[in-house]
Parts: sequence; structure tokens; C-alpha cells
Amino acid sequence: MDMQASRPLNVTQQQAWDALNDPEVLKACIPGCDKVEASGENQYAIGMALKIGPVSARFSGKITLQDIQPPHSYTLRFEGQGGPAGFGKGDAQVTLTPSEQGTLLAYTVHASVGGKVAQLGQRLIDGAAKSMAEDFFKRFDDEMQRRHPAAVAPALAPAPAPVAAAGPLGLPVAAWVAIGLAALALGVWLAR
Repeated sequence: MDMQASRPLNVTQQQAWDALNDPEVLKACIPGCDKVEASGENQYAIGMALKIGPVSARFSGKITLQDIQPPHSYTLRFEGQGGPAGFGKGDAQVTLTPSEQGTLLAYTVHASVGGKVAQLGQRLIDGAAKSMAEDFFKRFDDEMQRRHPAAVAPALAPAPAPVAAAGPLGLPVAAWVAIGLAALALGVWLAR
């Protein structure tokens, strides 16, 4: 399964990066997620309940972040297990680019799945992935509006120089769970 899309965010690049690297924000915004915990340097354990068509299962997995360029981009690798429901693994590239409206989040996900989930058919899996991504981004947009009601001014100041971070968890969650989420149930996602 491959997915590629972009999403405008009405917050600054740094605000988006910070939120996407906050485990509590991610846990609240990812549908069915009940666990996002650091398990090593740039590694996270994730747990979530997921239903795709007739298949419901609890998935657990891990995410590893690589090529981290705060607050611009990173790559995340994910793998998840859902018992008899199946497994998923893959990677996602996520970028944040300043725009006149705030920030443009772009992602590309490559994932493979096996087990009962893989037997559901590509149309059902793709539809579930897109639905989960939309649900994630709606929740994320709502949270950003709550935290930053007037976040973006008409003219954005230049983005600050990248600052070393203690490892990024955020963006990929948005990109991984929302997107690779379908890959979670078919895969798993996120980190910082």
C-alpha cells in the first residue's frame, strides 16, 4: 500500500513540529490510540485498537525515527502486530514547509500488510486509511485551534534555524498513525 498527500495546517512550522512531537497530543488525536511511549533513542512503542471492515484487533508496534531535521522533516520506520488480524510494516517520509497560511505537512507512506487485514482487499484498506487520516487531521486541527487560536499572522517570520531535539515523536504519528495507521492495522506509526 502506498499513500501520498499533503495537508495545510493553520499554525507555524515550529508549532506543528512541537505538537507532532508531543506524545499526549498524538495519543489524543490518533483514533483508537491508548499508548505512545519512548522505548529507546528515537524509538517508540505504540498501542491502539483498530477496526477495518469486519476485522477488529488490538495492535502493538514500534516506530523508529531516522534522518531527523527539526523542524523540517524525518523518516519513520514502523512495524506492528495484531495477532490473528495480521501485521504491517513500512516507512513514511514527513516534511513540514512554511506557507502563507501556516504550514504544509506532506507525507509519503509505503506499507505492506499480511494476515486477515490483507485479505480485506485494497479498496477497503485504502478507504480505511484515508478515513483514519482525515479523522486524525480533524482532531489535530481542533487541538491546534484550541492551543493557538491566532497562531498564524498574515506574514510569517522566517522559520528559526533547526534546533537539536531529544528525538522526534510527533510528525510521524500524524503521518504514521493517521496515514500509516491504516498501515498499522496494517502497520504502526509515530515518534519523538
